[in-house]
Amino acid sequence: MKAPFPPSSTFILDLSRLLARAGHAVPTGIDRVELAYAEYLLTHLPTQSCFVALSLSGSTNKLPFKMVRAFITALLDGWNNRKKDSLPHARTLARQLKAICLVSRPPRPFPGPTFYLLLSHHHLMRLDVIRRFLNRTKALFVPMVHDLIPIEYPEYARPREYKRHVARMHTVISLAESVIVPTRTVQRTLSTYSAQQGRTSLPIWTVSHGVFPHNVTRHQTQLPRCTPKDGRAFFVYLSTIEPRKNHLLLLHLWRQMVEKRGKDKTPILILIGRRGWENENILDLLDRCPALQETVIEENSLSDEDVTTLLKTSNGLLFPSFTEGYGLPIAEAMNLSVPSICADIPVLREVGEDYALYVDPLDSVSWQKAIDDFAHHGPLWQHQKNALSSWKPYPWDKSIQYALTLCQNLTTSKRH
Repeated sequence: MKAPFPPSSTFILDLSRLLARAGHAVPTGIDRVELAYAEYLLTHLPTQSCFVALSLSGSTNKLPFKMVRAFITALLDGWNNRKKDSLPHARTLARQLKAICLVSRPPRPFPGPTFYLLLSHHHLMRLDVIRRFLNRTKALFVPMVHDLIPIEYPEYARPREYKRHVARMHTVISLAESVIVPTRTVQRTLSTYSAQQGRTSLPIWTVSHGVFPHNVTRHQTQLPRCTPKDGRAFFVYLSTIEPRKNHLLLLHLWRQMVEKRGKDKTPILILIGRRGWENENILDLLDRCPALQETVIEENSLSDEDVTTLLKTSNGLLFPSFTEGYGLPIAEAMNLSVPSICADIPVLREVGEDYALYVDPLDSVSWQKAIDDFAHHGPLWQHQKNALSSWKPYPWDKSIQYALTLCQNLTTSKRH
């Protein structure tokens, strides 16, 4: 795909988050976003791309292009293609890049329009650091804001996150030429918040995340170890275990099913994701409730291939979260033609459109009815399964090209 950008334009991508996350076996959704942009720039705009990271000295410095290419290739191989030797190699390259970053310098100003892309919240609190970098490079700052959840719903975040996120948004509102967000829901929230802080003219672009293709073939016969061996129905919830994800709803439903029907007649629930924070009540149920043993399974280190296989062979994705910035698991499930039952909240309706089944996240009775239907491939499941055959994924290439085109248009509008 040829990107229609003038050769004088330069895109500076900050890789600080990926360097910090390279030691993890499984990427988060934000990791995937930064990785997708890095791959796109390396593939389509190598002569117009520059890569930087925040050093331990507090300066945002340039990274060597060839090492960045090797690092991103290793992450893609390890995270997306499950090549076992690639992740250790990526960790080694990350350490080397951090060391180089400590002694290198920020890039000099480029001759044409320059855009500084910070796609995670990694160091958005460092207003002075980002301002110095912008002054040095003469770049236009285009960050990505994934959500305002710590500000909107501080009860779902770590105690310190409210103040930290206020600081992040202060940097965005003070320095950004424009902002990329993944949904119209986040766009409306950020627009309102920005106006409340005194900036009413901040351009905010809604650019939906793309979906990676999956390489699960018919010849893949080895199922993940947590797949039920007796052929019973099972469901997947792909999420960090934290309060806003509403795991308690599912765990109480599963306990009731076991108590009323017995373990043999209860579907299996597989929770894919690490344990997060402020989740003592959830962990008490997972660790100490007899009814949930053997019927609720935790997995926190599955490969992308295993997660994909589980989703494809499951009775559906469950996603009862109270609030989200996007909802990437729903898009991933739709990409695999896997029906899903989701919380009836605006952001998930954006992602799932008219395909997913939406249920109030507090309506346990309706959740139970929907789960029973899906467990037996009932009419609700069948309707969604048939509808998904017409769904077309939004490729990452198109998503990123759209975002970069908006950046380019920004310079055009500034000249008029």
